[in-house]
Amino acid sequence: MKLRASAADTGSKQQAAYVPVDSDFRFKEPDSRITVDTGFSTESFWKDACIRYIQKPGAVIGLVLILLISVMAAVGPEMNPFTYSEQNLSQKNFAPRVKGLENLGIFSGNERVKTGTGSKLINQYEANGLEDVYYWFGSDNFGRDIWTRTWSGTRVSLIIAAAAAVIDMVIGMSYGLISGYFGGAVDMILQRILEIANGIPRLVIITLLLLVLQPGMFTIILALILTEWIGMSRIARAQMLNIKEQEFVLASRTLGAGSFFIIFRQILPNIMGPVITQVVLSIPTAIFTEAFLSFIGLGIPVPGCSLGSLISDGFHSFTTHPYQIIPPVAVMALLMLGFHLAADGLWEAFNPKRKER
Repeated sequence: MKLRASAADTGSKQQAAYVPVDSDFRFKEPDSRITVDTGFSTESFWKDACIRYIQKPGAVIGLVLILLISVMAAVGPEMNPFTYSEQNLSQKNFAPRVKGLENLGIFSGNERVKTGTGSKLINQYEANGLEDVYYWFGSDNFGRDIWTRTWSGTRVSLIIAAAAAVIDMVIGMSYGLISGYFGGAVDMILQRILEIANGIPRLVIITLLLLVLQPGMFTIILALILTEWIGMSRIARAQMLNIKEQEFVLASRTLGAGSFFIIFRQILPNIMGPVITQVVLSIPTAIFTEAFLSFIGLGIPVPGCSLGSLISDGFHSFTTHPYQIIPPVAVMALLMLGFHLAADGLWEAFNPKRKER
């Protein structure tokens, strides 16, 4: 009887167990002092990076320069009736002339030419009775419009640089990620190959390649692919060595994920910041390399043009007609400046440590 009574008492106690209600709980601090940063909680990584990028004036200026020059490279050659290869020897070495600005005394077609007795001011447009002809950047030694050739050459240089950078990112990034992830004998073999490739002067490789193949855009892109991937591979390998031992990689490996799935789906998204920054920095390097090759005569064959070939042509007339070299030099300088400013802004935007400052 006592056992039955105790069992009944226990059952009644369990049935009468107290159930908490909302009024039993209260915040330690008053409601007025509790705030939630809703902006931070809803910001993604890429949105936060864009905000930090826009807050840097130099990075914005660099991006504007790149966009402006890219737009002009796309539409600039179509803004006048001349083509990049059209020659008119009767209109060679004409000074810059812009309609509307000539009345202000600038870009009027006047050019001061040095003679044996001094210098004199001449106007080829008026001397030849060409009142309706306007060369905005002037004309070269073959009577070709420098405006059209400058933006056509910029287009070629940008295409070469962008193609080389994308392919270089694929090759260099994949090479570095695979080398760093597997380590051991694989890493040793791949790094020895990289050291051999880096030990051969790039100019020798490019020159030999251009001598074997026909000079042109494809040959220059191929030459850049063979020589410009080393820097990207080193950065990717360093990032891989820093991340591959972290917990989320170990968790993916424990759950049975394959090596290449971990490399390209788990680790790669976490190193996109340094990779994108290196890609942006590789573009001005490719532009400069292409310009150098064109300057020494190993670049785009005539009648095609690039910024390097235009600088080379203007260099030969620099003492007599200096205006011919100014447009391609100015465009290249602004383009290089824009990419470097943009890369600096990307580095700060993708670097989490910069957010704390």
